[in-house]
Amino acid sequence: MGSFDEQRQPAGRRRPRITISDVSAALGLTKSTVSRALNGYPDISSTTRERVRRTAARMGYRPLSHAQAIRTGRARALGLVIQIDDHDAHRPFLADFLAGISFVASGEGWTITVATADGEAATLATMRRLLDEHKVDGFILARTLVEDPRIALLRSQDVPFVMFGRTRDPEGCAWYDIRSEDAMADAVRRLAALGHRRIAFVNGGLRYQYSRLRLEGFRRGLAKAGLDEDPALVRSGALVPGEGEEAAEALLGLERPPTAVVFAVDAAALGLYRAVRRHGLQVARHVSVLGYDGTPDGSHADPPLTTYAVDIRRAGERLARMLIERVRGADPEGLRETAPATFVDRGSIAPPEIGSGDLARLLAAGRPIAPPRQSFTRQSFTLQSSNRGGSVRCP
Repeated sequence: MGSFDEQRQPAGRRRPRITISDVSAALGLTKSTVSRALNGYPDISSTTRERVRRTAARMGYRPLSHAQAIRTGRARALGLVIQIDDHDAHRPFLADFLAGISFVASGEGWTITVATADGEAATLATMRRLLDEHKVDGFILARTLVEDPRIALLRSQDVPFVMFGRTRDPEGCAWYDIRSEDAMADAVRRLAALGHRRIAFVNGGLRYQYSRLRLEGFRRGLAKAGLDEDPALVRSGALVPGEGEEAAEALLGLERPPTAVVFAVDAAALGLYRAVRRHGLQVARHVSVLGYDGTPDGSHADPPLTTYAVDIRRAGERLARMLIERVRGADPEGLRETAPATFVDRGSIAPPEIGSGDLARLLAAGRPIAPPRQSFTRQSFTLQSSNRGGSVRCP
């Protein structure tokens, strides 16, 4: 039998909600100090912020999001606009990217506002709408462009943003990026160490900033290996298997074809498999190939594609953390971070069995065979809700 008060209390009755006044009383601090500590204001010391957060968590304090939005002028939401007409908008990596963002956002009591757009103009219009409707406090910009109108828009409106990628004009920019240029230089080093002397490079779309960096890395690798750059061995604009196949055919048709090819994008590298097999040759044995991204499709090729893998979930986590810090007033100059890609040797590179001259004679003498019946389709993803309480809003 419980006490009289316990017997009178209806079953399932909720405990009184813990308020900011309860937290401030427990700590002996003003409500203003507690509020500013919980919202990460830089004028509150890191020691005090941590003490307030721990006490609030122990007491079970949860801020009312609508009241907090009115008081602070913040939606406590991170914005992400996915451009669905991009070449790899539906790749499985997007689920990992969103999972990383959601994990950090939910831990901070924030949400993600995700929208889609079918082109550059629609992307800018969507970003303006989200800002006008106060649905986001800032944006994560995926895959920066050489001339990026999203950056210009957010700069002009003084809106916090962080980039997955770098930019030529770094003023006011925060970013997290993978040092893909180092991966390209390392790819050349590895191939040269295996004995390759004619090494080609097939770049992605030149509108993307990463393409400039990867070309610089490839050139740096050639210089360190003591190899001259041959402009005929450099191609660009290959983002999907068909474009990679076209670039590979052009390279194999040279008077002195390459014995190894480095691709800036895994999907394009898969096109080389088609071209090589059409000529009755074998990847690794006759032509080595190395990609970048670490996509699942590459692991199913024969032989599996050697590549440089990227931890996309980690990127999402770091970008979410950085954007929250930017919204809270952190200097973008102090929020710049890069990480290495991870080399994954799957067997598509090997010492050359024949040199460039012999390869050219083999290609000239061989009769083309029908390409394998192979299809490369875009993959979709399904984002499921997490039991950690993450929230994704799609306006």
